[in-house]
Amino acid sequence: MKISYNWLKQFIQIDWESQKTGELLTDLGLEVEGIEKFESVKGGLKGIVVGHVLSCEKHTNADKLKVTKVDIGLDAPVQIVCGAKNVAAGQKVPVATIGTTLYTSEGEAWTIKKGKIRGEESFGMICAEDELGLGDSHDGIMVLEKDLKPGTPCANIFAIEEDEVFEIGLTPNRADAMSHFGVARDLKAGLKQKEITKELITPSTSHFNINDRSLKIDVDVVKTELAPRYCGITISNLIIQPSPTWLQNRLKAIGLTPKNNVVDATNYVLHELGQPLHAFDAAKIKGNKIIVQTLAKGTKFTTLDGVERTLHEDDLMICDTEKPLCLAGVFGGLGSGVTEETTSIFLESAYFNPVSIRKSAKRHGLNTDASFRFERGIDIENVEYSLKRAALLIKEIAGGEITSDIYDLYPKKHPNFEVFLAFEKINKLIGQEIPQDTIKSILASLDIKVKNVTEAGMGLEVPSYRVDVQRQVDVIEEILRVYGYNNVAFSQKLNASIATTTAAADHKIQSTIGNSLASKGYNEILTNSLTNPEYTTLIESDEDEYRSIEIINPLSGDLSILRRTSLFSALEAASYNINRRRSSLKLFEFGKTYYAKGDKRIEPKYLSILLTGNTAPDSWTSKAMATNFFELKSIVQSVLLRLGLDNLKSEPTSSPIFSEGLTFTYKKNSLVSFGLVKKSILKHFDIKQDVLFADFDWGSILKQINTTPVKYKEIPKHPEVKRDFALLLDQKATYRELHELAFSAERKYLKDMTLFDVYEGKNLPEGKKSYAVSFTLQDDKSTLTEKQIEKIMSKLQNSYERNLGASLR
Repeated sequence: MKISYNWLKQFIQIDWESQKTGELLTDLGLEVEGIEKFESVKGGLKGIVVGHVLSCEKHTNADKLKVTKVDIGLDAPVQIVCGAKNVAAGQKVPVATIGTTLYTSEGEAWTIKKGKIRGEESFGMICAEDELGLGDSHDGIMVLEKDLKPGTPCANIFAIEEDEVFEIGLTPNRADAMSHFGVARDLKAGLKQKEITKELITPSTSHFNINDRSLKIDVDVVKTELAPRYCGITISNLIIQPSPTWLQNRLKAIGLTPKNNVVDATNYVLHELGQPLHAFDAAKIKGNKIIVQTLAKGTKFTTLDGVERTLHEDDLMICDTEKPLCLAGVFGGLGSGVTEETTSIFLESAYFNPVSIRKSAKRHGLNTDASFRFERGIDIENVEYSLKRAALLIKEIAGGEITSDIYDLYPKKHPNFEVFLAFEKINKLIGQEIPQDTIKSILASLDIKVKNVTEAGMGLEVPSYRVDVQRQVDVIEEILRVYGYNNVAFSQKLNASIATTTAAADHKIQSTIGNSLASKGYNEILTNSLTNPEYTTLIESDEDEYRSIEIINPLSGDLSILRRTSLFSALEAASYNINRRRSSLKLFEFGKTYYAKGDKRIEPKYLSILLTGNTAPDSWTSKAMATNFFELKSIVQSVLLRLGLDNLKSEPTSSPIFSEGLTFTYKKNSLVSFGLVKKSILKHFDIKQDVLFADFDWGSILKQINTTPVKYKEIPKHPEVKRDFALLLDQKATYRELHELAFSAERKYLKDMTLFDVYEGKNLPEGKKSYAVSFTLQDDKSTLTEKQIEKIMSKLQNSYERNLGASLR
């Protein structure tokens, strides 16, 4: 936010250097990030003097050039070659002397040097008004008043304003300081704390009066909850023309381009008092009526920038009886603004619901000075005063008459917020005791009224313009920033407490596993918790009891819900890297997912691992090998074993994100699901290579670590036996079915079962596929005999043949 020092001094008379004032503003919480100099004419006409053309003769070697002798106040006249048609002897003209810097219309600097033009020496330049920045004309040189003395600096003749502009890094909560008057209020409070008493000088509206009531425009606020206060007035017999120089300089200083006197007046009051206003051409308001309402979804509306926008049903619009005129509080319409032909206006000043304005501005990708203020909250009590101020300013610079009463629709007055401030709380938060008289003085300087005082504290009434002061701690923050953070004493004693944590503390375990994965070549990622609602359609079903949590005020439609799974953010990271030729990835992330179940909102923590590409690059000793399921399985097992969870049960996963996968359980608690991500999901992220993914339930893992003591058992004395089957199955058969049938048929000796190959293709009957599975058999009490093994395998084969119609290949 830019604040003009000259403008600021109109509200509070201060003769401090800008640097000193900037330091005070920074101490008050209005951080001054820089101070820039402003000149209404760039360069300030330095080096430009009045010259008297003594003679003017035609150039001997150029038809369009003239050689002049010019008195510029030196001992002898200088010779200047000039190409202007209107240059003549006897004129008083502006002369840029040798070494003077001039600026182009684009702001590029160039310096006047001594030179020769077609053989004739030239010691300066006679300037046109556009070359000096005093106008746009380039028809000829600028001719000055005849009574001016040669050598007089032109900066003394023209009203060149010099200013200093503060660049303030305003925090979003300080809506009250989004104007020169608001900054002056804070500056007054800061000066009072330094025992310098200054009065605020506010623009007077005492001479506001209605000339006649010849132009009445009715106002109907349909959506009072979105426009709690709406004021308007008509002004007629205006003359639209450029604004006076002083007003243009004020706007230029803060980076605004002047338009015309009416528009400039509304912008001036906006930056002066912080109240946005809008002027409608009264002749373009059909039915002589303003209606504040919402319109049907899909209604088309063209804004001032010429862009046709599709309205949302919640967008608040300013309309007449036939059409929308303005997107309320955000942007005006193309067909209702002030033009050179305008002779009468309807001037609007209003308070709009901040949430409504913010949503509309974000929906349409607009960010204007008006929306910037409305969405942060303006002073509802300042609406009518700002309207009067703007109306009087327009009358002053554009003529005209006020031709209607003020329409002030304010059906439900907003009460000032009241808060109780405890003295004990002040001392506790600040860390030292501030005298009560000092506290009261600071509160008075901030317009916070003390309604009652007790031994425990004070009852306070907060002014309407401080929309961010709603709690006791907010008031204490206000006291502290005016009192001065630098005035809070530092203790000479340093206290510290030793935190007691266990070996099973979450952050310690997370650090241990993170370091372990990093040592194996994995890279940790950190992704956004907000995600695209379209992703949920890839895994959700109508029967899903878990619901996604939507953001009330999303930054964009692509980031409007909280993620229910870490998969999609991991795939976004993978896709980003693959598109940049980093196709072999090992990634992991700790974080949270979010979902709603019934009336509860749940935030489970997770650890996710993503593998894709090759395990290692090509080398002269071996070719690159593609990452496979078993590599992921081994890293999953290593994580769990590192945590002491080794008595795991595996079963086929039921997760909708995997085409093939497993789930590891511990004491009937699911710890991790992992497998090959479905092609349909990868296609959505434009990933054409296989991706393996593991999703650990970190909360469940922590519970098991905290509740399960470390157990040791003797290494089995008797060997385990492995046997394999190559089964020919129907396409519909799943590994889950194989797994369940195996453990149902043999519970005593079957310890583990794994799938190590799947084949579909040539040399197989139609509708068939081949699964290669391995069984691990072991007897804890004795060595299994070949007869026992054959009996177990026969039992498994019979179960598969009977239930699945399988056969051995």
